[in-house]
Amino acid sequence: MRYSLLDLAPVPEGSEIPQSFANSTDLAQQAEAWGYHRYWLAEHHNMPGIASAATAVLIGHIASQTKTIRVGAGGIMLPNHAPYMVAEAFGTLAALYGDRIDLGLGRAPGTDMQTARALRRGMAPGHASGDSFPQDVIDLIGFLGPIDPDAKVRAFPGQGSNVPVWILGSSLYGAQLAAQFGLPYAFASHFAPQALEEALEVYRRAFRPSAYLDKPHAMMAVNVFGAETDADGIRLRTTMQQAFARLRLGQPGKLPRPVEDITQHLSPPVLAGVNEALTISATGSPETVKQELSQIIMRYAPDEVIITGQIHDHAARLRSFEIAAAALKSV
Repeated sequence: MRYSLLDLAPVPEGSEIPQSFANSTDLAQQAEAWGYHRYWLAEHHNMPGIASAATAVLIGHIASQTKTIRVGAGGIMLPNHAPYMVAEAFGTLAALYGDRIDLGLGRAPGTDMQTARALRRGMAPGHASGDSFPQDVIDLIGFLGPIDPDAKVRAFPGQGSNVPVWILGSSLYGAQLAAQFGLPYAFASHFAPQALEEALEVYRRAFRPSAYLDKPHAMMAVNVFGAETDADGIRLRTTMQQAFARLRLGQPGKLPRPVEDITQHLSPPVLAGVNEALTISATGSPETVKQELSQIIMRYAPDEVIITGQIHDHAARLRSFEIAAAALKSV
């Protein structure tokens, strides 16, 4: 089974954005050597701890520093952009790097509503609510598809690039849309696991074969916090627990340093909510990570998994993804 990697270009406390980009470049090169199939970056805005806002630009840089791994968006938040401009950007990437580029599309804004309004200045009513998402997906695929000499508006670059398009989601909406369009589907189970089982069932049951896929292809996201011991893995996980709690409380910041006892830093109700959101995780020693990943894959039977994990220390982050790769090779 293919395994891939999702990166948010995190900016840890005590570090700055240029170092974040250097870290992501290093991680992508290591991921390629470890056998990861894709390296995806996600669009977020107005978040001091996430540097992947200009996602297409960063995808181009990562693709230029790697050789074989697929590089793409997990994803582009389509309501923030004109489909035509997304087609031009990803058509350009495909022209530069060939058949290594993926385009995952999300319906959420990837930010707070004030920032969403700033992103969508001048856009027509309806975009802010996501109502136009299905038509925007159709339009975008058309701009990336075969050349239509009769079309009045064509994307150059873009037309004829046939960049693979994925639908991303954390609810049944994305599953239904991906099935209807016959597109691959990626579920954001690393932070929103509640609808995972039902969404996969809906997608597989309702899938319509298309020119892009003859059968459903579902990918699920899994957090991994791998280290030499279970205790070390649990400590690494406290970074993401704190970051997620701060985001939910409207206090996003740089990626926090890990702590020895998370219960001393988050109240019981907040910690319970965070842990529920991070249910789809494998945490601990290489043996524990392998066991927990195996259980997750056995239960949900994804066609592909994409591994992520917000870890403060770059060397520890590298080691965690290396542990995950070794585990998944034998699953």
